[in-house]
Amino acid sequence: MVISTEDELAKLKEIGRLCAQAMEAMGKALEPGITTRELDDIGRRILENAGAQSAPETCYQFPAATCISVNEEVAHGIPGDRVINAGDLVNIDVSAVKDGFFGDTGASYAVPPVKREIEKLCRDGRRALWTGLQQVKSGKPIAGIGNAIGSFAKKNRYTLITNLSSHGIGRSLHEEPKEVPTWPDPDEDRILEEGLVFTVEPFLSMGANWAEDGGNGDVWTLYSDPKAPTVQYEHTVVVTRNGPLILTLPA
Repeated sequence: MVISTEDELAKLKEIGRLCAQAMEAMGKALEPGITTRELDDIGRRILENAGAQSAPETCYQFPAATCISVNEEVAHGIPGDRVINAGDLVNIDVSAVKDGFFGDTGASYAVPPVKREIEKLCRDGRRALWTGLQQVKSGKPIAGIGNAIGSFAKKNRYTLITNLSSHGIGRSLHEEPKEVPTWPDPDEDRILEEGLVFTVEPFLSMGANWAEDGGNGDVWTLYSDPKAPTVQYEHTVVVTRNGPLILTLPA
């Protein structure tokens, strides 16, 4: 989607803010003993009380309002009876729709006490996201995002999941530009257009480079391959001549 009116921008800001508020509340509630279903219920209430609906549930019949992935799970984890324990690495991904406009955000949380290397992974995951965001500006190459994140990952001895990409968003959850790489891709030759709406969401890992179906009858949850701690941080942004306008902030 390329924004053409102030009304479109206002509605995108509203749904982005709601997604961020739901994720923030879920993150604050994260503690040993809570189940992923209870976390999901928190996110659902915030969205639905504001007149929004879960995007994965609405668009893809996902069996919950949000995606919650724990430890070995990289993405699209299904909330349920799993109990959160101290030391767990939890990713929360919230996407929703209101008035025909979509927002999408995500973050990873380490439940204390955690190893220092996991604390560092989370910190560097946030840094990787901002490294990519700094490349967002009208007229610049899309490839600059993945190149910058790739350089950051290599310098800090991390790997990147290379089959989970960023994507266009706006009037649908996934739209053009599709498969925006957050890793170096020599075939990426598109240019960022002013007003373009898309996500930036690198998956930074301590060794994995692929997200794989578990093959256990669960058609949703993806696991790291090779198995390694992995984090994801995500914002929905609008391209401007001055840089990215971040839509998924809680206030």
